Amino acid sequence: MINYIIQVVLFQVLFLAMYDFFLSKETFFVKNRWYLLSTPVLSFLLPLVNIPSFQKAVPLEYVVYLPEIIVSPERVIQEASWYQSINYLDMLFLGGVVLFSILFATKLVKIIKLTRAYKLRKKDGYTLVLIPKQSKAFSFFNYIFLGKEIPDAQKEQIIAHELVHSKQKHSVDLLFFELLKIMMWFNPMIYSYQKRITLVHEYISDAVATKSAPKGEYINQLLSNFFQVENIAFINQFYKQTLIKKRIIMMKKNQSKKNKQLKYLVLIPVLLSMLFYTSCASSREVKETVKIIKTLEVQEVLEDSEAESISFTKIEKAPTFPGCDAGDKGCFSLMVQKYFAANFDADMPNKLGLSAGKKRVFIGFRVDVNGAVVGIKVRAPHPKLKAEVIRVMKTLPKMLPGQHKGKNAEVSYNIPFTLLIEGVTSPKTKKLNASSIEDAINFMVIETAPTFPGCDSGDKACFSKMVQKHFAANFDSDLPNNLGLSAGKKRVFIGFKVDVNGDVTDVQARAPHLDIKEEVLRVMNTLPKMIPGKHEGKNVAVRFNIPFEMMVAEVTKD
Repeated sequence: MINYIIQVVLFQVLFLAMYDFFLSKETFFVKNRWYLLSTPVLSFLLPLVNIPSFQKAVPLEYVVYLPEIIVSPERVIQEASWYQSINYLDMLFLGGVVLFSILFATKLVKIIKLTRAYKLRKKDGYTLVLIPKQSKAFSFFNYIFLGKEIPDAQKEQIIAHELVHSKQKHSVDLLFFELLKIMMWFNPMIYSYQKRITLVHEYISDAVATKSAPKGEYINQLLSNFFQVENIAFINQFYKQTLIKKRIIMMKKNQSKKNKQLKYLVLIPVLLSMLFYTSCASSREVKETVKIIKTLEVQEVLEDSEAESISFTKIEKAPTFPGCDAGDKGCFSLMVQKYFAANFDADMPNKLGLSAGKKRVFIGFRVDVNGAVVGIKVRAPHPKLKAEVIRVMKTLPKMLPGQHKGKNAEVSYNIPFTLLIEGVTSPKTKKLNASSIEDAINFMVIETAPTFPGCDSGDKACFSKMVQKHFAANFDSDLPNNLGLSAGKKRVFIGFKVDVNGDVTDVQARAPHLDIKEEVLRVMNTLPKMIPGKHEGKNVAVRFNIPFEMMVAEVTKD
């Protein structure tokens, strides 16, 4: 959703820039009006358009998201407080919608009160509202509001001006932008659009009014007094001081030549460029159709006094999930994820009225010295989601307990995972189930993934596991604690490509310290040569993104 909003705002910026640069100084007022009405609508529609032929115009590079890697231990999560499950961004958005709805309703009520408080005169095609002791002049649909203090000599021309607003339904335009302001109150482009179309409305009415009255006399009338106006955005105000100068300049301007209408053709390449952008962007994006996007690598933490010094990668013997080899950590992680995906009600998130997008859920549990799953704690964006997660985790089977230094040990786990609310369906993706958990974990849509040495051809789960294993075995896990970084979680992002020859290339990293970045690059550059991925019978380059966390321990004093 965030990406969609960003695209909408970006397109509106481009449309307005084009208007200001090419069209705003021309006298094609009616065409400009429709331009300002249509382009905001286009900005909402274009990000939804996906043209396959545009996708084929650029080489396809497949992106695969690997499970998150944890390289240092952390304590199991604590029970979340009620306020921790609140989505404050959603609350802010809804608060803005409510506030602007109230402001809109207040403006409507203000107009209604004027129609009821003062005498109405039914005329041919409009209703005249006379306001005593005022010099106001504005219109709203078929209502024309005039202050009785306006000289009689000016009233006729003002009414003629406002009748143009009424007949051409300019109030509809302004109400349209008022509604957009309610839904996108945070978007400055909506306000810019409204200002520009208000000015165009005045240009149109001035052009019609000056056909039946001397232009000089009409201009003098605008300048004769400083009139009061209502502070209502969706009324057409005759005397609006901020617009008078621009209106006079435009009235004195010569009619634009017809060949300048060709400027509107600039819109065609702009639209094509936008379509190309949206289509190519969607082709590079991995379509997330599964309800559960990814279940991250299970994190193991000892709860005894040695937990601070022993990495989860170095525990002597992890708990054993039924069906796994004794102490097999990778199998344990995969089977817990597979079990969760098979038993979680994947349709529930979309039934709870949650806003669209990714929702983070955090699970903490322990496998005690008897192999039982205990101490389940959950943080989720909705109480029913929390209850469903707890239900599934309570059904986990009994396991063989972990061991450390020859004794059964209680092991704590943290599992963060992501839910997708109302994702986009792609024909190349699969629904999440027990038999396709590897696809859900890895986001893979490529027909044959690159093959890591020792794995079966195209085995995505094995590829993921072996890359993680290679990284954990070679990364200097003590490095983060030796760099003077502040204690806590540190995020690192890795990107690399397995090219058409199976070589690992284009390794990139973002890390909180240069030494960590260099260590990451060093480790990733030691990855072995692989069998390249294939799509539609051809070798293809496949890009991988790996996010992982490291825990920087607090410095303890004796």
